Amino acid sequence: MAEEQQRRMEGAVDQMVKGLEREQIRKMQGKMFRCSADCCDNETASMQQVHNCIERCHAPLAQAQSIVTSELERFQDRLSRCTMNCNDKARDAFDAGSKEPQVKRQLETCISQCVDDHMNLIPSMTRKLKETLITTTK
Repeated sequence: MAEEQQRRMEGAVDQMVKGLEREQIRKMQGKMFRCSADCCDNETASMQQVHNCIERCHAPLAQAQSIVTSELERFQDRLSRCTMNCNDKARDAFDAGSKEPQVKRQLETCISQCVDDHMNLIPSMTRKLKETLITTTK
């Protein structure tokens, strides 16, 4: 059961990341490469100036990737805390004398609720990331 929940969550997060990559990141990559090519086309610039120019071109994409990574890490941390809480509740129930099948059902229900709750957060997280990435490209 937990594996099924994990696959469900991974699929949803993967779809979100692919959408962000297609709609935002890829455009930023194209802009970065065009900007970098323009830097290289400047025949009067020194090697250091070209290098600095290219670094400036790469900065927005690096910032965007950092933002996405940080948001995904926060999301993963929240989900992990939720599932750890489920494990703690199951352990407490088992220690209090509950039978293993009952504890397993309780654990599966709790983990399923964590997944459902966090799946519901994905649309707002996606919106927030899109808005942030749009402002990063300006």
